[in-house]
Amino acid sequence: MSAGSVAVTVIDDDVPFWDLYELGVVCTVFGIPHPDLADPWYDLRLCAVGRSPDRPAPAPTGFSLRTPYGLEGLDGADTVIVPSVPEACLDGERELPDELLRALRRAADRGARMVSLCAGAFALAAAGVLDGRRATAHWMHTEALARRHPRVEVDDSVLYVDDGTALTSAGVTAGLDLCLHLVRRDLGAHVANQLARRLVVPAHRPGGQAQFVETAVPESGDEGLAPVLQWAAEHLDRPLTVDDLAARAGMSPRTFYRRLHAATGSTPLQWLLAQRLARAQSLLETTALPVERVGELSGLGTAANLRRHFTLHFGATPTDYRRAFRRAA
Repeated sequence: MSAGSVAVTVIDDDVPFWDLYELGVVCTVFGIPHPDLADPWYDLRLCAVGRSPDRPAPAPTGFSLRTPYGLEGLDGADTVIVPSVPEACLDGERELPDELLRALRRAADRGARMVSLCAGAFALAAAGVLDGRRATAHWMHTEALARRHPRVEVDDSVLYVDDGTALTSAGVTAGLDLCLHLVRRDLGAHVANQLARRLVVPAHRPGGQAQFVETAVPESGDEGLAPVLQWAAEHLDRPLTVDDLAARAGMSPRTFYRRLHAATGSTPLQWLLAQRLARAQSLLETTALPVERVGELSGLGTAANLRRHFTLHFGATPTDYRRAFRRAA
């Protein structure tokens, strides 16, 4: 599979400190080559919006960037990412640049994969890219997004939304989740997992924004969960049950369920399924084991059950997935 080219829009008259994280995430994930994982890596282009010699000085809470490209850099890019928009554009105090919206429409019309992080969804929505699609943004802005763009189906409960050629993420770290998801789509789970290890982050976080919206930190924290979850991840070939994991954690099943949901936003069974699917992906990519054996080692059981879950979650059979993402063991 090819990584392709990624064009990133930068509204460069004022880049607030808050927006640096999303921009930094994009540059870190797509702009730093990892030839041992995939060669070639992504071709990253930073594309300034509204570059001009007389642009205004940045606000006290931001600064300007010099970029190699203007909006012409979006032409021909396989993926276009809007990592953020100015705060004033979120409540209508300031309109997004017309040249940006036109460039986004052109990119979408020719079939580019359109991506936003956090408040960047406002730009895709204003360009009409999200009309009739499901999308998300930071939970603090989803109400405004839905109000200003009623044709967008706004979901404030998820970390990111993959709607095929339009992908949107919630705020801040959820942008990293989405970027790793893009790597997983393009280069496979093995590459995404190895990249996540280098970034010292989870390859995939289950759950949604609900776990971060006005949710008190559990009094006892989740320290008691880590050992049992690590053990479960190392024994996925066993027929694990919620009762088994709860007993190993020294909790009642109800307490274990509540603690895991508070920590991850996921139920125990959802968490187990995500781990099993990730193990199956890795085995298909890095080994020549028969599909039946992959099902056994991942805990998904028979080849038929493995095929059913893969088709449901990845839109491909295990054999087709292996053919697309096979890596040398």
